[in-house]
Amino acid sequence: MATAVNIHHGTVLGTVCGTVLTVIGNIGSPDIIKTVVLAAVGAVVSFSVSVFLKLVVKRFK
Repeated sequence: MATAVNIHHGTVLGTVCGTVLTVIGNIGSPDIIKTVVLAAVGAVVSFSVSVFLKLVVKRFK
């Protein structure tokens, strides 16, 4: 069964790479640093809350 849309892999790859390069060119380095720091803090908080809730559930069982 053939689909109505015929997209070549080169076209998709070119579009994705062009979009990524445009975004990277428009974002300043302070924004990237802030994003990395916030992502790290979010990961630590998420992990800490998960461990805490696991301990609380074990305690009440």
